[in-house]
Amino acid sequence: MQREIMRPSPLLITPEGYPYIAYSAGLFLLLASGAWLFSSAILAVPAIIVLGLCLFTISFFRNPRRTAPADPTLVVAPADGTVVYVGPAQQELLGECCKISIFMSVFNVHINWVPFSGNVIDRFYRQGRFLDARDPRSSSENEQLGLVLETDGGERLVAVQIAGLVARRIICYAEPGDRLERGTRYGLIRFGSRVDLYLPSRVSPLVKTGETTVAGETPLASLA
Repeated sequence: MQREIMRPSPLLITPEGYPYIAYSAGLFLLLASGAWLFSSAILAVPAIIVLGLCLFTISFFRNPRRTAPADPTLVVAPADGTVVYVGPAQQELLGECCKISIFMSVFNVHINWVPFSGNVIDRFYRQGRFLDARDPRSSSENEQLGLVLETDGGERLVAVQIAGLVARRIICYAEPGDRLERGTRYGLIRFGSRVDLYLPSRVSPLVKTGETTVAGETPLASLA
């Protein structure tokens, strides 16, 4: 089945952030109006704080354009952030595999991009804890939502969105049967989180722990 996942938008802010921006902007206007009408420093201070929160929210939900590498065999980063793990792992649906984990701080873009073109053959959700997403235990113990993708070559990879200490809202628009294209948006996680990517064990990672990734652009490995 072919259906629209998250339509690329020319807007600078992703639509998923509109309610949060509206709430914070409305609260700022209310406090600022009160501070001006009553010449109140007591209202001016929280107004300034809320203005900072509003600006942070706008920055958090920014919607940059991304261009995937020309080489179609490259697996691209599903998230902006810092690589916190690269190495072997066991994944219940894949068995022995290669795992690459990316931590997204509250200052990173939190939209998630498709790492490789393929068909969604499974989707799973697990309730869990809200440990700091940099903690290795978060991969198995935190709330998470995963997609299993099968490439045109018959290989499978798993992308798992993981809630963090602050992030408690995972959004994924892809469903089993959908066709996803590399470098397109398929979801997001709000306010600090992690994405674990499980690849066939034969691949050699192109990134190391501590490196910074740009979602939809940074090559993580090659399926050539």
